[in-house]
Amino acid sequence: MTDIVDELKWRGLIALSTDEDELRKAFADGPVTFYCGFDPTAPSLHLGNLVQILTMRRIQQAGHRPLGLVGGATGLIGDPKPTAERTLNSPEVVAGWVQRLRGQIERFLDFEGPHAATMVNNLDWTQGMSAIEFLRDMGKYFRVNKMIAKEAVSRRLNSDAGISYTEFSYQILQGMDYLKLYEQYGCTLQTGGSDQWGNLTSGTDLIHRVHPEAGVHAIGTPLLTKADGTKFGKTESGTVWLDPEMFSPYAFYQFWLNADDRDISKFLRTFSFASREEIEELERQTEERPQARAAQRALAEELTTLVHGADQTAAVVSASKALFGQGDGNLADLDEATLAAALSELPRVEVAELGPVVDLFAEVGLVASKSAARRTVKEGGAYVNNVKVAAEDAVPAADDLLHGRWLVLRRGKKNLAAVEVKSA
Repeated sequence: MTDIVDELKWRGLIALSTDEDELRKAFADGPVTFYCGFDPTAPSLHLGNLVQILTMRRIQQAGHRPLGLVGGATGLIGDPKPTAERTLNSPEVVAGWVQRLRGQIERFLDFEGPHAATMVNNLDWTQGMSAIEFLRDMGKYFRVNKMIAKEAVSRRLNSDAGISYTEFSYQILQGMDYLKLYEQYGCTLQTGGSDQWGNLTSGTDLIHRVHPEAGVHAIGTPLLTKADGTKFGKTESGTVWLDPEMFSPYAFYQFWLNADDRDISKFLRTFSFASREEIEELERQTEERPQARAAQRALAEELTTLVHGADQTAAVVSASKALFGQGDGNLADLDEATLAAALSELPRVEVAELGPVVDLFAEVGLVASKSAARRTVKEGGAYVNNVKVAAEDAVPAADDLLHGRWLVLRRGKKNLAAVEVKSA
């Protein structure tokens, strides 16, 4: 691999750095022990977290040692949100989420060899600390004027919501994480999102106060945005979670497949492990033949495999082809869970019993009216389960239901909808 700093910069993964030249030297003299922290504020990580996990993976592959921190302590507090206080979860809930997030992170890191990863939990060094010890041993190193100047804190101070001492103290806890990891593991680099820069530098500042001779660093990755102005990692159905129960592998695959051409170059560089030459070739194909969506397809398959495994990727690719009647994909061959996930992304209607095809097309919204549905049938553009509807008065049979529940309706080549039969 090329110099890891150059690699990260080419991929657009360094928005902020404490001292790039010194960091470059530290990497060259390495190996560097580094960490990234993840708070269990939900039962799953999401796409924003995936940026950090894959950045860790890149740095490890360049010959450095990662520490994956899941914040059993900081997760009980929560970093300050821009607008309001977080809802505090019970210790039991947070402990359960710690285990779930740990399992998600472990899939992406290598735990064997000379640069083996280690998982850590900041509850290990905070739960035995008294309030007096926290104030005397940690609080004395922090200056309130600097703390209130941090962006996340200052925004809350200037809002109607204000900020509690609980969330105000979060940066002390995160700073202490870096100090403990420096002292216990020789950790000299923290990575995180640029929106966490105040918390990242609270750690480097604390270490410099306690150990003035220490050479420690921080990298802030940029926040990803989408060209259409919508928030990255969000869909109409909500957040893109890494947990397949919270966001299906099919929906995950479709998220990348539907990426805007204006975004795909940035997404490839941020998420793909393809070489520069391969990525630049995909960028060229997007420029010359955007309708082929070669870059989106390559990224969708790579990331779905990385996050959900090769078997799930094969299933969702087969489902995607089957829905549109492409290749050798057959709707009847799809297992119930994969088909259900695919249909959940489509316009759909529930009916108590099957009626005429033209009624179903109109009811689900594929056409504006029954007369429009009849015209679609007459013109040869109406399909049920990828079989062309030949008669305007056609009525699907019970045997046509996929897994005894669903029909897939299609108008033309691309307009899909689902009908689910739910009898009393």
